[in-house]
Amino acid sequence: MSDRRLRVSAKRMLTSSICEIELRDPAGSALPPHPPGAHVSLETPAGQRRSYSITNPASETDRYVIAVHRQPDGRGGSVSVVDDTEIGSLLTVSAATSTFDLVEAPRYLLVAGGIGITPIRSMLHHLLEQARARVRLVYLTRTREETAYAEELAHPDLMDVVVLHHSAVSGRADLWPWLAEPDDQTHVYCCGSTALMDEVRALTMHWRPSHIHFEDFAGVDALGGTSAPFTLTWEPTGEPIGVAAGETALDALRRSGVRTPSSCGSGTCGTCRLRLVAGQAEHRDLVLTAQERESFVMPCVSRAAGEAITVAPL
Repeated sequence: MSDRRLRVSAKRMLTSSICEIELRDPAGSALPPHPPGAHVSLETPAGQRRSYSITNPASETDRYVIAVHRQPDGRGGSVSVVDDTEIGSLLTVSAATSTFDLVEAPRYLLVAGGIGITPIRSMLHHLLEQARARVRLVYLTRTREETAYAEELAHPDLMDVVVLHHSAVSGRADLWPWLAEPDDQTHVYCCGSTALMDEVRALTMHWRPSHIHFEDFAGVDALGGTSAPFTLTWEPTGEPIGVAAGETALDALRRSGVRTPSSCGSGTCGTCRLRLVAGQAEHRDLVLTAQERESFVMPCVSRAAGEAITVAPL
C-alpha cells in the first residue's frame, strides 16, 4: 500500500464525540478506488498509525471521508486525529484496502452499532446506487444524539430501508427476528462493538458461515485462543528467537534487539508488516488480504502455524 499526502478539506462533528474528516489530494487528482467497506491507514499528527473505514460512496473518486470516534481513554490516536488537525492539514494516508468485501447477493442485511456505521454507510449507498439488490440496515445506538448520520438515515426516502434503534429509549435491541431464518439469498454484514459482533455470531450459528461478514477495528487479542511457543528466525542475521506462549513475535524481536516499526499492536494498522520467508503463519490480523498472507505476516498478533517461521524486513 503506497502512502500519499492528503489534505484535510473539510471537518465537522457528527456527534459530540464523532468527527467526520474529508481527505483530498492537494493537487486535485483522483484517489485510488475504494470499494464499499474499504479502509485507509493514516499517520496521526502525534505519530501513531491508525486504520479508519471510508464512509463515503465508492463512486466518489475525488475524496476519502472517514469518521473518527474520539476516545480520550484510548491509546491517543483518535484524540490526535480529531484535536490536532484542521482544514488544510496534511496527513500521510495509505491507499484504500479492504478485508470487508461486499459480495454479490440478491439481498443484504447490514447491522451497525455506534461508530460501526462507517463502513456500513458506504455499503448502503453503493447498494442503493446500484439498485440491483434489496437491502435493509439495522443501526443500533444509545441515543439519537449519539447517532452519526442520524438525519441522513432517518430521511423519509429511507424509511423502508433503515431501522434506527436507540437503546436508551427502546431498551436492548432484539436481533433475533432479523436472523431467525437462514436465507441463502441474504448476506449479513456487521460492524460495531465486540459485544454486538459476538451476539450476531451467536445468532447466526445456523447460517452458512460464508454469508456472515464482520469488520472489527477494535483489534484482536494476540494471545487469545491457543498460543503455543515457536521459533522465529530473523533472516538478516539468521538468529533463531524463541517466542514464548505468553508473548508476541513482535515482543520477542524487540527482546532480541531487533527494532522494527510498529504502532497499533492490535493487527489493524499494518505498520509492523514483515516478509514471510519460510514456514506457515497463523494469521490473526485484520489487515492482510488472502493473497498478501502468502508473503507477509503481522508480528504484533500473528504466530507460526507450526514450530517455526522465518521473517525479514520489507
